[in-house]
Amino acid sequence: MVSQRLPRLTSRLLQGLVWGVLGVACLGLAGTALAEVVTDEIVGAGFRGETDAYQHCILGDCIEWSALEIIGRATDGALTSWVFEAGVGFVFEDTGVRFWDVTGDGQFEVVVILTSLTLGASLAVYNADGRIAQTPHIGQTRRWLAPVGVADFDGDGRIEVAFVDRPHLAKTLRVFEWNGAGLVLDAELGGLTNHRIGENFISGGVRDCGVGPEMVTADSDWSDLMVTRMDSGTLAARSLGVFTPERLAVALDCAL
Repeated sequence: MVSQRLPRLTSRLLQGLVWGVLGVACLGLAGTALAEVVTDEIVGAGFRGETDAYQHCILGDCIEWSALEIIGRATDGALTSWVFEAGVGFVFEDTGVRFWDVTGDGQFEVVVILTSLTLGASLAVYNADGRIAQTPHIGQTRRWLAPVGVADFDGDGRIEVAFVDRPHLAKTLRVFEWNGAGLVLDAELGGLTNHRIGENFISGGVRDCGVGPEMVTADSDWSDLMVTRMDSGTLAARSLGVFTPERLAVALDCAL
């Protein structure tokens, strides 16, 4: 189970780093390489450089981030950091970093929302070499996406990442597949959401209750708790009944 009901980290924490292994706090490991020292794991990551250049304020405040720092630990125990700038005209517009295995190699990459001030949000994947994959920007300023999770949703041996495109407007679940070189759109389904304007967290995530991975969100008007499966490239959603935060947590724990 990977829960995405995660609070937007405070400025002080984002200026520091998220450390750890793996869990609902988005912590994990990843394989990277230094110029002369092999790095076995990524042990931390966080955003740097507060900026109010965007003024979208969709997450309850108007502060975003201009850089991403990743910390790696070499085989000899030494720590090394890499800082990746969002770039001119871009910000990291996110609730926090995620450690997801996007490439399917058993190791974790850092997944974040990279937003263009003119073209809106995209989902970007980083490792020690920098940005290795990215979905297209939505295409319009002040348009956001809310990540759901990562898994081999259709059982074809390739990893997919899922997010809700414009959870306040289009309310469309989109699933992108890693094809060995990047992320390509695999499937989409309307009528789903996982974020309300002004909330500093994302509601939903991915669960596997023994029958394969499922995406857990709300329906478009937040009346129903929804579970979506992917089969042969097609997404199908079903209701688990009334949506409440408490029932969402129960569903993510496979008790509903």
